[in-house]
Amino acid sequence: MNKVNGKITSVNGNMISVRFDEAVSLNEVGYAILGEVKLMAEVIRIRGTEADMQVFEDTKDLTIDGIVEFTGELLSVELGPGLLTQIYDGLQNPLPQLAEKCGFFLERGVYLDALPRETKWAFTPTAKVGDTLTAGETLGTVPEGIFEHRVMVPFNFDGRYTVESISAAGEFTVSEVIAQLKDSDGKIHDITMLQRWPVKLPITAYTERLRPTTPMTTKTRIIDTFFPVALGGTYCIPGPFGAGKTVLQQLTSRYADVDIVIIAACGERAGEVVETLREFPELTDPRTGKSLMERTVIICNTSSMPVASRESSVYTAVTIAGYYRQMGLNVLLLADSTSRWAQALRETSGRLEEIPGEEAFPAYLESVIAGFYERGGIVTLKDGTTGSITIGGTVSPAGGNFDEPVTQATLKVVGAFHGLSRARSDARRYPAIDPLDSWSKYPSIVDETQSNMAKALLRRGTEIGQMMKVVGEEGTSIEDFIIYLKGEYLDSVYLQQNAFNDVDSACSAERQQEVFGTICDFLEADMNFADKTVARTFFHKLAQTTKDWNFIEMESPEYKQVMTKLETMVAEVSNNE
Repeated sequence: MNKVNGKITSVNGNMISVRFDEAVSLNEVGYAILGEVKLMAEVIRIRGTEADMQVFEDTKDLTIDGIVEFTGELLSVELGPGLLTQIYDGLQNPLPQLAEKCGFFLERGVYLDALPRETKWAFTPTAKVGDTLTAGETLGTVPEGIFEHRVMVPFNFDGRYTVESISAAGEFTVSEVIAQLKDSDGKIHDITMLQRWPVKLPITAYTERLRPTTPMTTKTRIIDTFFPVALGGTYCIPGPFGAGKTVLQQLTSRYADVDIVIIAACGERAGEVVETLREFPELTDPRTGKSLMERTVIICNTSSMPVASRESSVYTAVTIAGYYRQMGLNVLLLADSTSRWAQALRETSGRLEEIPGEEAFPAYLESVIAGFYERGGIVTLKDGTTGSITIGGTVSPAGGNFDEPVTQATLKVVGAFHGLSRARSDARRYPAIDPLDSWSKYPSIVDETQSNMAKALLRRGTEIGQMMKVVGEEGTSIEDFIIYLKGEYLDSVYLQQNAFNDVDSACSAERQQEVFGTICDFLEADMNFADKTVARTFFHKLAQTTKDWNFIEMESPEYKQVMTKLETMVAEVSNNE
């Protein structure tokens, strides 16, 4: 295939316009030549014989009539064993190796192999000579950490292929041929453990897409009980700076009932990204007792990096997630923060001189965000197993304004909304998810009638609390005051969790069901008190005892003792008629 070259006709920030003579395609990769350095760029618009390209590097020193080499390939990532534990930038360059090569300050035009070429993997064949396979079906397996990594027929293979030869069990690098497949025309294809896939195209080598119905247990009570997320579902966490998004993400990554965690830091502040990079290797995986990084991939793109690479980091992450879903694994993708990605889209749209939408965001913002979240989901694979991608995106609306375009566009496509509240974080009520504004379309792990009762109580208690600020306690009836105290009790002992306590930081589904059922019995009890002081004293004591209960292991004898003590306390003040 002949290389297509073009000439730069204009440079506008990170965007260049290039005049070409032969055919190029949308999303094709090209390299702007700057002496010995080649700067990667992607075609984002074609008009006649001129292409607009976003450059993933600093465009300093690029000039008119500069040469651009088109590769004929779409922006793609490498897929194969060795992805887990890696820290990549938005173009899938491994950052630790990049730092070794370039030092503290990364150089332009340096691109490294995403997967190590020297590492040998223990390959075990599962297919046999003569088998007929299609895209996504398994040729063999490779152990990768605690998982069996499937080596699959490349996803871009159409039709049926016959296995002509396959290697016996042994150790191979990702670039060595491990099988040969023959297509319907008799052509032989060499297969390695490494394949490439365009990031803008979803991987669809499955048989059926299912409706997400199985809850993804995060072991965070307010999420699992009131605003659940399903395996293969989507949710968003909008909230102002300092509301606890990062801590909530780390807790979800650590305790969620998933196999693989992928973190996409798309345009967050460098300080927050560094905190993630430092803390994740130190987090202990409760499943294995080893580092959480062993089943994690981090795509790192800070706000100081070129804006164009924010978009590529999001799509790189979801493509890697799709790859592991094809192995029958449950993947959790956390994108932080999609607002920065939307700001990059706004900047690029402005340079393309497109008609702006609300707040100067591109008019197609909603469809782009929807397209990203739609790449999640739970699917049935060709071998009958299921895999899922659960996508959780944080949004950073300016001033915590949930009416801004990115938040609103996200709310239209996600299945759950966990709105972080500045007021709750200022009051040190963590997780700072607002129980009155948040919602979920997915089934909960607890009884729906009980959860609806608890939500109604919280809402009524908040209304009474607001009224008391005006009329005071003396203007409030004892019945309303008890409802207010019940709402505060539920908030303090169940909605809030201590992330630094080994027991309370992660509450299993079985424990949530038992504790929530017990607390609902307390809330529904008809209590009598002589006056408001007695009522307040009782609920303070009840709340403290319940918090102590939250810190006790469920299997210990003390757990049942405290539970009995709580039931006795409530029975003493309740009507027994």
